[in-house]
Amino acid sequence: MAVPKRKYPKARQGKRRSHDHLVLTGLVPCPQCHNMRRPHHVCPVCGTFRGRTVIEQKAPKKKEA
Repeated sequence: MAVPKRKYPKARQGKRRSHDHLVLTGLVPCPQCHNMRRPHHVCPVCGTFRGRTVIEQKAPKKKEA
């Protein structure tokens, strides 16, 4: 089995791992409801995409007292 010849510094390990971080996706405002959504995706709040209603949203349930 292969074994490293010497212990490499933590700086080299950090430089190698510097690109392993998560990247936040860019968000754009929805033209209908102005909530933030992912580009090229259906708005999860109002259900519109390219000016058309793609997903019918359910009305919020009202609690009876």
